[in-house]
Order: sequence, then structure tokens, then C-alpha cells
Amino acid sequence: MPVYEYVCGECGQVSDRILPHARADAPGPCPRCDAEALKRRFSRVAVKLEGWGFSSTDGLIPDRAGGRGDFKAMRERAERISDGEG
Repeated sequence: MPVYEYVCGECGQVSDRILPHARADAPGPCPRCDAEALKRRFSRVAVKLEGWGFSSTDGLIPDRAGGRGDFKAMRERAERISDGEG
């Protein structure tokens, strides 16, 4: 379930709740003052993409037969690079 962040319109308290999406607009009372004045606050998120197509080294092996699926060629290329042979 997602974590939603709220700010109270009465006392300014910032709090978060783990709620199903269907209940995100009805989080309940403020944990500090019990006011029903919580408003959803949108925060920044961090996203890390992993896997083929998201790495800075994806271009080391060209797209062609024997390319991306050829792990032996990738290993040999990586070894040449680490040995300083480019």
C-alpha cells in the first residue's frame, strides 16, 4: 500500500498514513489536534530504474546478432576495458 503524507489545516502537523488508494481522500483526524482538516501533501519520490536499457554501460555491446544476448562477448569487452585496452 502507498504511503500518503498529510498536513493539518488547523495546527500544521505533518503526518503520514499507509492507506489503500480508495481511502487516500479520507485519512481520518489529525494525530495532534483531532481536527478533520487533513489535506494531502504531495512529496518528491526517488525512482531507480535497473535492468537492461537503464544502465550507463548498455552501449558497450552493439545491438546486433551476438550483441546484447551474448554474455561472453560482454564479459570479454568488460575485461578489456578494465585492463585499459578500451
